[in-house]
Amino acid sequence: MRGVPDAPRSTRRGHHDDRLMPLDPGVRALARDLYRQVRDLPIISPHGHVPARLLLDDQPFGDPTSLLVTPDHYVTRLLHASGVPLDTLGVGRGPLDEDAARTAWRALCTHWHVFRGTAVRYWLDATLHGVFGTDLRPGPDTADELYDLLADRLRGPAYRPRALLDRFGIEVLATTDDPVDDLAAHAALRDDPTVTTRVLPTFRPDRYLEPAHPGWAEAVARLGEAAGTGTGTYRGWVTAMAERRAYFRAHGAVSADHSHEDVGTAPLDDVDAELVYARALAGTVAADEAVALRRHMLLEMARLSTQDGLTMTLHPGVRRDHHGPTAARFGPDTGHDIPLPGAFTDHLRPLLERYGTHRDLRLVLFTLDESVVSRELAPLAGFYPSVYVGAPWWFLDAPASIRRWRESVTEIAGLSRTSGFVDDTRALCSIPARHDMARRLDAGFLASLVAEHRLDDDEAADALVDLVSGRPAEVFRL
Repeated sequence: MRGVPDAPRSTRRGHHDDRLMPLDPGVRALARDLYRQVRDLPIISPHGHVPARLLLDDQPFGDPTSLLVTPDHYVTRLLHASGVPLDTLGVGRGPLDEDAARTAWRALCTHWHVFRGTAVRYWLDATLHGVFGTDLRPGPDTADELYDLLADRLRGPAYRPRALLDRFGIEVLATTDDPVDDLAAHAALRDDPTVTTRVLPTFRPDRYLEPAHPGWAEAVARLGEAAGTGTGTYRGWVTAMAERRAYFRAHGAVSADHSHEDVGTAPLDDVDAELVYARALAGTVAADEAVALRRHMLLEMARLSTQDGLTMTLHPGVRRDHHGPTAARFGPDTGHDIPLPGAFTDHLRPLLERYGTHRDLRLVLFTLDESVVSRELAPLAGFYPSVYVGAPWWFLDAPASIRRWRESVTEIAGLSRTSGFVDDTRALCSIPARHDMARRLDAGFLASLVAEHRLDDDEAADALVDLVSGRPAEVFRL
């Protein structure tokens, strides 16, 4: 604006005490009071992707780029869209030397403006200020100074992974693990008296439910080896899955996570399941048969959940590796997975007719399609005792989306039919920022209900504590 000087380029003004609070002064005051009651409660993270081995080894993070840029596809995808090549950011390159790490960091700082208004900007701001204690704003003129400051911090013992777990107040941290993993890292963490966080494995069997994917036959053979049983038949596959789930349960797992293009659960009869499975092993399965078998297998996973008590979480509706050339060069999880339209009502009906009222099933439904939240997910959770609506995920894990989600679900299914906040992140340092974001937004939402005389003050306070602690504890049986 003419006549108004530019803000200093070297400092940040966005990390305000009232960030994300309601604009109305009266509602904001109510929200502040509610937020203070949960601000320092322990973090429960029942679904995420921080590797257990990272915590067991407890080695210093190598450099700011390897911690905050290269592994975070939220960051790299938008930089790529702005003309920065992925290899410049270190994607797919392995450990970076000093020059490469600085080059990637400078690319982030030079393009800092492209993150304005995004959730990524919010998390990075919160990380830089709250974790590293700096008010330097990333930019071309501060890139090297900021890199040096962070690199110096990372060399200290206070910034090792386990120290950060304690500092962040993470009470429970769930990882994501392959069914054939021996979970040795989890066992070592569990038996280490200096580790106060419960680090829990999560059973993630996606690759074993996709008969059309390359390497499926080899994968199920490894599954059988890990389970100590054959997987040459469909019945053998089911037995192996049950054995591995039991192994995970014995090592502390509380959930099994599934992410496929859809949540179809149409059953096959026993004969057809065996025939299609045999064709899949032989490499002669047709595309429609492979989908049918995967849907049948997903139904089987629900049945097993009623027996072993693992909460079943569904993260469907993503076109993985949308850009083939990028996938071929850099591999999966490099920022070009794109959401698909959601469909739950009919796809899940076979599962819910069988197990939807089963007392031992917990089914948490996530979506990347906002249009199905009030049309399908909330109504399903508003009838079936087993169903909960999962917190906004991935592209929807952002302030405006979370506000819309909370309002849409609450009007139909209430607060209790939700999962509690799920950060679903690989970025350890962003976990406190994400949970704090959810607490602030929920405080604002509940404060608005109090201001509208739809809720009493004490009810709002109880509800907020329940969203932070009670919901994840119940839904994931913690």
